[in-house]
Formats: sequence, C-alpha cells, structure tokens
Amino acid sequence: MKRFLFILFSMLAAYSATAKERGSVTNLPIPRYVSIKTDECNVRRGPSLTHRIDWVFQRKGMPVEVVAEHGHWRRVRDRDGEGGWVHYSLLSGVRTVIVEDDMLELHLGPDETTPVNAQVETGVIARLGECNDGWCRLSAGGYRGWAPKQAVWGVRPGEIRD
Repeated sequence: MKRFLFILFSMLAAYSATAKERGSVTNLPIPRYVSIKTDECNVRRGPSLTHRIDWVFQRKGMPVEVVAEHGHWRRVRDRDGEGGWVHYSLLSGVRTVIVEDDMLELHLGPDETTPVNAQVETGVIARLGECNDGWCRLSAGGYRGWAPKQAVWGVRPGEIRD
C-alpha cells in the first residue's frame, strides 16, 4: 500500500509540475499578472458584492497576480501575498511592475555595462515592456531603460516578452 501511495503521489506531483492551469472563465493562464485599472479598487472576502470589503487598493496601475477566477470575479494577490476577490472590470491587461530595489538603475540596454539612463526608487510602478532571460525594459516618469528582472515584482523569472 505504501508503494502504491508513493507512486500515485509521484505521478500527481509530476502532472502538477507540467500542467499549465487555465482559468475556467477566460481560458487565460493561472496565475498571471494584470494591473489595477482605477484609483480605488475594492478587495472583497469572496466573489460577490455581498461579501465584505477587506481593503481598498488606492494606486492605479498596481500590479497584481490573478490566482483564481469565478464568474466576473478574479482572486488576486499583491506583492506581499495578500489576496482577495476583485471584479474583473477593475482590472487591466496592461502589464506593470513594482520596483523592489532602491535607486534601481535603468540601463540603455539589457546589460550592466551599458550607460545608466535613470534611477527609480523603491515602490515606483513602471510599465513593463519586453523581457529577455534576465532583463526587462521599463518605463516610468518619462524615462525608459532596462533593469534586472529580479529587481522588480510583477514578472515571472523565466518570462520572455517581445
């Protein structure tokens, strides 16, 4: 019996590691990153207007991660891991990231040896452009440049964007 359970567990672990989960409503990947569309966005305890509001996002463009779908509702998680349900109309597919490193240098190219174009502070929300293996192109406050992927939240480590 132990051997059977071990084999079954191994097969389930292998399946979950290779399976690409899709949202039951949108058929888009789960999890995925989106951004907050409005200046105020209620985050509810459950997927309906009758559920209590736990808090309110107050930053337009804030990146969040969609981790579940139910009808017109999306369960989201912020960079601190806090989550709740948000109506889909309050979310945008525009990709943004939050700068995690203080005075992050934006380079002219995806390489540390290229000149620095600007510096951005921790907590700045930047629009996400293309990404390669280790770098992403960001724009914030009228400045553009490349930053190391690990210096921002809102993009997966292996994610490639054109």
